[in-house]
Amino acid sequence: MDLTLEKARGWPSDRVFGVDEAGRGPWAGPVTAAAICLPSDFDLNVDDSKKLSEKKRDALFEELTGLPHGIGAASVEEIDALNILQATFLAMRRAVDGLAAEIGAPAFVLVDGNRLPNWPYMGQAVIGGDGLSPSIAAASILAKVTRDRDMAALDAAFPGYGWASNKGYGAKAHKEGLERLGVTPHHRKSYAPIAKILKAETA
Repeated sequence: MDLTLEKARGWPSDRVFGVDEAGRGPWAGPVTAAAICLPSDFDLNVDDSKKLSEKKRDALFEELTGLPHGIGAASVEEIDALNILQATFLAMRRAVDGLAAEIGAPAFVLVDGNRLPNWPYMGQAVIGGDGLSPSIAAASILAKVTRDRDMAALDAAFPGYGWASNKGYGAKAHKEGLERLGVTPHHRKSYAPIAKILKAETA
């Protein structure tokens, strides 16, 4: 994607932050958001992180981390206390505020999805934005690779659930791990499959 796509839609071309998240659906681990400000001469061929191979994502990640960016996360405790939507917005605010503290407030923020977090910045929510906006696509890569690596680290600390491969989603290996080993502190207890297990344990 080319930055001219953003200009063609009437979005500002200067000091735009692109924002996306990773990890709303998994049963375990944090939800992670990223914000990035791309330079006007940006020329990497970014795309929705879900459409890229792991090798390609990792290569782009290394390039993108050299640009101004911020990472934010919301913990499983915050997800359970707030709900996943509000926890996602919290992670996004942390990512944007972190980037703004580094380079100054954005002129405009593009967020993947249909709603904006509650913040003082001008912006627009873009449905399917990771396939339309290079800024959002770049943020999606940062968020996904960061979270994937965090889940691999958690897998090493809590083996048996397959988190390095399933990233905390309800895959077969994860379900089998829950049956054998039970619920960990990194599981989202407000999510129905985990709540069901906890309820059965206390019955």
